[in-house]
Amino acid sequence: MFSRGKYGFNVASIRLVGVSKHFGDVKAVDNVSLDIADREFMILLGPSGCGKSTLLRTIAGLEDPTAGEVFIGDRMVNDVLPKDRDVAMVFQSYALYPHKSVRANIEFPLKVRGMDKTERAEAADLAAEVLGLTPYLDRKPGALSGGQRQRVALARAIVRRPAVFCMDEPLSNLDAKLRAETRAEIVALHHRLEATFVYVTHDQVEALTMGTRIAVMRDGIIEQVGSPQEVYDKPASVFVAQFIGTPPMNIFPAGTLEPGAHLVGGRPEDTTIARDQGVAATVVLVEHLGHEAQVVCAVDDQTRAIVRMNPSDDLPRNGETVRLNVAAEARHRFDSSSGSRID
Repeated sequence: MFSRGKYGFNVASIRLVGVSKHFGDVKAVDNVSLDIADREFMILLGPSGCGKSTLLRTIAGLEDPTAGEVFIGDRMVNDVLPKDRDVAMVFQSYALYPHKSVRANIEFPLKVRGMDKTERAEAADLAAEVLGLTPYLDRKPGALSGGQRQRVALARAIVRRPAVFCMDEPLSNLDAKLRAETRAEIVALHHRLEATFVYVTHDQVEALTMGTRIAVMRDGIIEQVGSPQEVYDKPASVFVAQFIGTPPMNIFPAGTLEPGAHLVGGRPEDTTIARDQGVAATVVLVEHLGHEAQVVCAVDDQTRAIVRMNPSDDLPRNGETVRLNVAAEARHRFDSSSGSRID
């Protein structure tokens, strides 16, 4: 059913057809259809409560869909138990056994399956080598850093040689430095294993830097699916435009930046301060970040806009009235009612 990768690890495509998951009257996932290619690194991105973890758990078999079909390869797995789906789950909490050594933690899934002790040791050694854990095999989890413990959790998933890796915000417990380091390790791991990864996060930086494609979710539905560059360059809705990008896209009220009943968006790097044309705004804060300055402006009581500027430029002062403009070729237009992109 599955092809085999360079390192002998099983890989597979995933297909979701009209998948829904309801908890009483709450629609956690609402009629989601999504194709994830063999060996792809798919990111499920969205705010807390949008349904991304529920969708991941449905793929892994930890949740039964209320409606719809889940395929791994050519096989529908709705009625297949999690242990038989050939899926490895990596959780936000490391879920390691504190009384067991690193080696014993890595070997545990194989021990449960009755694998011979010698074969278990060989498989654990390989997984530890892939993740740089060989020097720590005899240590207990309590003697490891957060990043090392997360790598042990990854090694425990790798050792099973699954078709699919499902990761539910595995880096959220790490500090910023460790998060960046482990992010790079997971990307390298994906290339090394040539496996299919489905990765849940609310962190857009993780999404933009790790995924081959991103599925942006809101309120149980998928707003947009595309490569990181596609989602950034052509957001499908106001929600996606303001969720992707730091700072988020500026959205100007209808009729202010150009005639018409539609909203107009502009990335902070494409928004400029003009002296004689554009939308009138008041500077409320100038943030000096070293490599750049961010000028926060109030367009009206509900609308804020940010301009990214060179710190060596002539920066406006707090309280100063300025005009904001976005070059025509850099503007994004959205329907004022639905929020959908207008091409």
